[in-house]
Amino acid sequence: MEAGTRNGTPVVELTPGQSFTGRYACARKDRLTAKNGSAYLALELRDRTGSIPARIFRDADRIGIGFERGDVVAVKGRVEQFRGQLSAEIEDVRKIDAAEIDPADFLPTAYRDRDELEGFLEHLAREVHHPGYRAVVEDLLFTGDSAEGFRLAPCTRGGHHAYIGGLSEHTVAVGTLVTETCVLHPKLNSDLLMAAALIHDIGKTGEFTYGAEIGLSDRGRRLGHLQIGAELITAAGERAGLEQLESDALLSTVMCHHGTDALRLRHFPSAEAIALYRLNALDAQVKTALEHGLT
Repeated sequence: MEAGTRNGTPVVELTPGQSFTGRYACARKDRLTAKNGSAYLALELRDRTGSIPARIFRDADRIGIGFERGDVVAVKGRVEQFRGQLSAEIEDVRKIDAAEIDPADFLPTAYRDRDELEGFLEHLAREVHHPGYRAVVEDLLFTGDSAEGFRLAPCTRGGHHAYIGGLSEHTVAVGTLVTETCVLHPKLNSDLLMAAALIHDIGKTGEFTYGAEIGLSDRGRRLGHLQIGAELITAAGERAGLEQLESDALLSTVMCHHGTDALRLRHFPSAEAIALYRLNALDAQVKTALEHGLT
């Protein structure tokens, strides 16, 4: 079943004169005053198929107490046409608990097929032959608590891969570039570089929130994905029984993927760290140019 249909009537299927119910992200909520002095709410409701302006005229303040901009809400209303554009007059709104929400129903999602991405990810993970590094990758991406969040997360809120599943798409791209780079430079430690590439953005699993839009979590705002990722990788390394030198090599490679300036270091710790920094930037910058143009 297409996303949105199990949640009521998708925006794209709304027509003038139609009564409808559905679940939508509330992307805008403004309390305004009509010409007669009464208060009303101006909303924008959105799902994956589109968006529609909406108004609440009756009991606006009573209904408005129960939800905020950014919430996913259950709506009952009727579609009207005003000045050639569709709008909705809303009778009732109820906030939906976050546990009942699939963000993919309301937010943009990865362009590539999810099953295809998963197959590529599994293939790249098999290229990590070092047992300790392989265990860390398996833990963080496939079996541990971060695995579900990895498949959900974007890379950014408004830059490259800024959509549900964007992190998987970006990770597969960087891992694929690692494969080719290690053929060209066989002296690179391919197990270290591939493992670091596959988990370099794992901290983004704790960086974002999902509702009407992609937001920042409290930890994401305070710490950022580098620090969150360092915590996750360190814990996974301990569970995998990594030796200290192995753990240090993996963590230092990952922590430099935005360059040494981000960490206020003068030099990269290894050739693998240089490679990851360049390959990560290559995919991110090309994707940004393709999606947003050259700046």
